[in-house]
Parts: sequence; C-alpha cells; structure tokens
Amino acid sequence: MLSDYLDPRLAQLVADFFARRISTATPTGLSLAEGMAFQERYVVELGRKLGPVVGYKAGLVSAASQKRYRTNAPVRGVLLRDMLIPSGTEIPAAFGGRASYEADFIVVVKDEGINSARTHLELLQHLSEVVAFIECPDPLTSPELAPTAAMLAAINVAARLGVMGQRLPVLPTQEFADALAHQDFILTDETGKELVRAKGTAMLGHPLNVAAWMVQDLNATGVKLKAGDLLSLGTVSPSVPTKAGQTIHQRCEGLPGGTIGASVRFT
Repeated sequence: MLSDYLDPRLAQLVADFFARRISTATPTGLSLAEGMAFQERYVVELGRKLGPVVGYKAGLVSAASQKRYRTNAPVRGVLLRDMLIPSGTEIPAAFGGRASYEADFIVVVKDEGINSARTHLELLQHLSEVVAFIECPDPLTSPELAPTAAMLAAINVAARLGVMGQRLPVLPTQEFADALAHQDFILTDETGKELVRAKGTAMLGHPLNVAAWMVQDLNATGVKLKAGDLLSLGTVSPSVPTKAGQTIHQRCEGLPGGTIGASVRFT
C-alpha cells in the first residue's frame, strides 16, 4: 500500500508542476504498483486545472529506455485535455523544470471494440486516425536521481505538453499495418537541419504492439477505451532539451495517404 508519508510529497509535486520547476518531492523507493497508485492521485490533482482525461501515453517502449529504467516492460501515463496543443503553437522553452521534446505518434480510438482487439488487423478495425505528435515531456525530477520505472509511473510518465499535428484516416489493411512499422519519423529545426530519424519499429518492434499492450494494461485495471480516446504510443527518439528561438518540425513519412507533420516553436 502507498504510505501516508507520500501525501505531502503529492501536494509539493503538484505545486512544482504548475510552477514549472524541478521538484524535490519525487517519490522514490516505490514498487511499480505503488507508483501507479501515486499516479492516480497525482492525475486527479492535475486534472483540477488541466481538465478531464482524453487519453493515455506509453513510455519505455524501446529496449534502450527499458534498460536505463531497469525494467522489461513499458509504463502507462494519462493525457489530460489541456496538455494537448495544436501544431504551430509557440510555447516557452522553459515550459517545465526539465523541458524537452520527442518524436511521438498518436492513434485515435474509433469504438469500444478495441477493448477485445489483439492482432494488428483487429486493432486497425477499431482505430479511426493516426496523428503526428511531438511530445514535450517534463520529468520534474533532479537529473541526479537514478531513474526507475516506478518513479516514472508516479510522475505520470513525465506528461506535460504534446503538439497535435496532421491526421490520416486508418485503413484496416495489412498494407497500412506494414507502413506503420516502416514509416520514418524525422525531426528538423527551423534551418532544415535533421535532428532525429527513426523507424516505427523503434516502438516495441511495431507501433501496434504498443497499442495492444496499452489495451491489455488498461483492461487489467478495469479501464475500457471509448470512441475518441487518444493513445500516445511512445517516443522513437531520445529526449532533446529545448532551446529558445528554435522551431521543431516533425514529419511522419511512408504512410498510405501521404506525409503528416507537426511543428512547435520555443520562445
């Protein structure tokens, strides 16, 4: 069970989140179950200002990130309404205590049939759109703390902001499933300089493997997905610290229907 001593840490962590500063109240020494229990209470407090739950995010979807966090599975966080901003928005470079950006990707739930979907084609039948997505996370924690999956879970997988870009309709075909895995994620700056290039296979071997994991993980806790819910499938790139004056563009290339993208400017 989550110890009572964490209650004041919860209040301090919430205060530090809204003050956009590194927190000294990061919960440590927790099991993963305790970290998820802390997250549940933390999200309730954030939601008082940031609105209702609109989706979920996966973290630690690559072998390298799992090794760093000493785990062998992803972790799940929550997306709140006001965390999501439109492409082209300007935001402060110091939008959080440890502000950064990552190449990410979102799928939109079409209907509740997704809760029983397991295969890639079954999942595609219950997804309506894919969305280019630049995540702007903020772990809030001191970089001196050794990261663990439980700690990441407790801080809601560092969810802070995310830039919603262009969309494409999902096609429930094997061609579309294959394209998701082999698409290129490209991040460039305002000069056109390429900063990141990665494949969809960086997400547990296939983005839909992440979606399947999220469905099963949510179902195991009694959460049923519904139409319109967003699933952020995790980063394909390391977190890159923000720089004032920089504009970041993301392109997702190789999907049927054409390239989709998103952009954000840091002031």
